Amino acid sequence: MFDPVIAPSGTLLGLLQRGRGDGTLHALTAPRAEALAALNHCVLRDPRHDWQVENRSLYYARLYLDLNGELDEIEAHLFDVEDTLDTEESRTGLALAVLGHLASYGRRDALELLRRYAASGSNWAWALDELALRDDDAGLRALAAPVLARFATDPEGEAELAAVVRDAFEPRPWRLWADDPRESVATRVRAAQEAGSFDRWQRQMRPSGPRPGWSVQAVFEWAQQGMERGAALHVPAARCLTAVAGPEDRPEILRAAEDGTDGARCTALRYLADSDDPAALELIEVAVVTGSAVVVDAAVDAFERMRSIAAVDRARGWARRPDPLGGAAARMLACLGGSKDSELVLAALREAVRGEGPDAPTLWTLVDGTGRLGITCAAPVLRHVYRETASSHLRGRAARALAATDPSFATGFAVECLWDCEETTREIAARHAETGDTRVVERLRRLAADPAEEAEVQTAVRSRIGPDAAAM
Repeated sequence: MFDPVIAPSGTLLGLLQRGRGDGTLHALTAPRAEALAALNHCVLRDPRHDWQVENRSLYYARLYLDLNGELDEIEAHLFDVEDTLDTEESRTGLALAVLGHLASYGRRDALELLRRYAASGSNWAWALDELALRDDDAGLRALAAPVLARFATDPEGEAELAAVVRDAFEPRPWRLWADDPRESVATRVRAAQEAGSFDRWQRQMRPSGPRPGWSVQAVFEWAQQGMERGAALHVPAARCLTAVAGPEDRPEILRAAEDGTDGARCTALRYLADSDDPAALELIEVAVVTGSAVVVDAAVDAFERMRSIAAVDRARGWARRPDPLGGAAARMLACLGGSKDSELVLAALREAVRGEGPDAPTLWTLVDGTGRLGITCAAPVLRHVYRETASSHLRGRAARALAATDPSFATGFAVECLWDCEETTREIAARHAETGDTRVVERLRRLAADPAEEAEVQTAVRSRIGPDAAAM
């Protein structure tokens, strides 16, 4: 999927693309046509940088409900001719997930759209999963024939059907169809279930990779073979070394870490770091200076996994390095350092924002560490990350850090976080938002009564509005 174009954070579209609570609040006060246009833009052009992890569907579904939005544009998107040309899940997944939530809220038009798309759309499996959670038995049974018609009755088609049944995310429709009164449906689905189970058993009986009794050199060769075909195997290979290597093998492992092939070097560095070997830190530093890009990445990753006092002490000396090892050292201090390391963590946070922007991957750990260490003077940087990042997960981490460092959080960002797209961010807000604001009281009550809300959020809400809570 191409990287989405994110509008500026001060615009309605930019707020909705980011999933910020202020997006909903602004949409509800904007002209309805403008708000619906921005909402449809987000749903039809998924704005998430990581669409498999970040949440937007419930956030957008709730806004459709608040705006009493029509689904005409979603319908046109789903049944456009492009659906047969671009079959990637990312093109229609968000729209289907939004329809699923709307169906849960009782929108019959959303349920009907899901049924139609499951019968004829290219991303039918996603639609079927949404229906498996919301539709009744009669609605699902009506889809058996069109779904099965997608698969030819020759051996290749039956094998494809068996694979789909085996890997189904929601098994309810297939179980229902296996007991269908129509013999043609039930017989075929049962056969697919049996074939899928047999295939899973066969794969378990044919494991690939290292065997007990392999030598250290054999493990290194296996890791290098994976490297040559584009598969990074040094992590499982390092676990294999733990099983096969003895004290007498240490010199061979040290040599591999210093000048072995890339696969062997990555494996050896990972093994030595996980073992807290006394030579690990020196070899990691050498690898960062002399190794290839893949070796540098493996060395840095191995270092970040270390938890020894010696590793933390070394991180204090490396944290100002202008290379990947310096970044890893700052992240280690963010996770394991003490109050005396606050200056180094704050410097790394500021440099990352200044040099790489508010979406830099290193910010996730640095933001967490800023909150853990309670670095109050970091609040302005954290507010900037909160406002500007396109990642709703990073914004949630910034909110958590602000709750620990910014005295104004409870009356500021915590209020809008009650409408955020991420449930973990809403949970933080439910615990911290100042209830002197009438919007907060109303929103907490609505979240408490919403059956689609996550249990953790509702638990946090009840801690504020329950019979023993004094806040309200």
